[in-house]
Amino acid sequence: MKNRPIRTLILAVVVACGLSLTACSTEKKLPAVPVVGETTIGLTFIPNIQFAPFYVADSHGFYSDEVSATLRHHGAGEGLFTALAAGEEDFVVAGGDEILQARTQGIDIVAVASYYSQYPVRFIVPQDSTITSVEDLKGHSIGLPGRFGENWFALLIALDQAGLKQTDVTIVEIGYTHQVALTTGEVDVVVGFANSDVLNFETAGFPVSVIDPEVPLVSICLATTSTYAEEHPQIVTGVVAGMTAAMESVINDPEGTLTIATDYIPSFRGDTLEAARVVLPATSALFTNNEGAVSPPLDAEQWTRMAEAMVAVGLIEEEIDPSEAFTNQFNH
Repeated sequence: MKNRPIRTLILAVVVACGLSLTACSTEKKLPAVPVVGETTIGLTFIPNIQFAPFYVADSHGFYSDEVSATLRHHGAGEGLFTALAAGEEDFVVAGGDEILQARTQGIDIVAVASYYSQYPVRFIVPQDSTITSVEDLKGHSIGLPGRFGENWFALLIALDQAGLKQTDVTIVEIGYTHQVALTTGEVDVVVGFANSDVLNFETAGFPVSVIDPEVPLVSICLATTSTYAEEHPQIVTGVVAGMTAAMESVINDPEGTLTIATDYIPSFRGDTLEAARVVLPATSALFTNNEGAVSPPLDAEQWTRMAEAMVAVGLIEEEIDPSEAFTNQFNH
């Protein structure tokens, strides 16, 4: 990891004193102290090109001279928010819907900036499928990793918006075997991501059609705890600013980004590198809003709509206040 040293500040105290007709001054230098400090950013389970902005920010020093950031990938079997709750991480990258649900479980977490401005979940079907809309899912089998996370949230809410119940479809937990499950006919539809699963089918030469469920869910965010945000506002502001600058850099310089990523992703060589060359622009497209701009501030109206939709399908309790789950005070 390429951590830069933390800038220190020397405070000088000059004391002027008059002792008869002459003046004398004494200078006392206090010990050097960090202006801000060190911080740790959690990036889920394995190094991946989808985290490119964090690698770029670390490499280029975008977090500001006062912040020294360490990037940490979670261990196998570790919960998404386990390290954050335990104080082993200061930030985590997670879906707004996951953050809202975690708060109902008593976890102190608050989103401080948008990472994906667009929700990445897609319903994927063979190209010759008669399924062309969410309404067409009735009577069909749907495969997804499990009844958790963004795939599950999107499916439940998409069905509800289309006037369908879970009993109107057959839900199959397929783990991460999307290609095998769809190409062998085990299921009629798989729920995956625009910047990974959809591309994997294209790379494999299996033609598919993609349905955007257009659910009112908040996508991937940068989050921390409210306690950490209150105690370290300069660090939070610096990390948000650094991430935002790096997202712009990734969009404008994809080849330079791939070069930087080789220092952070151990498996980056051969076919893996070529796959990343395809995944990177698809991921970069998710960074921007409908106007094509990187926009870290979070939309209060969207958080309200998300909370209502999650309540409607039983993902969270009705009394949750979505305004407590995010803040824009660190977006400058």
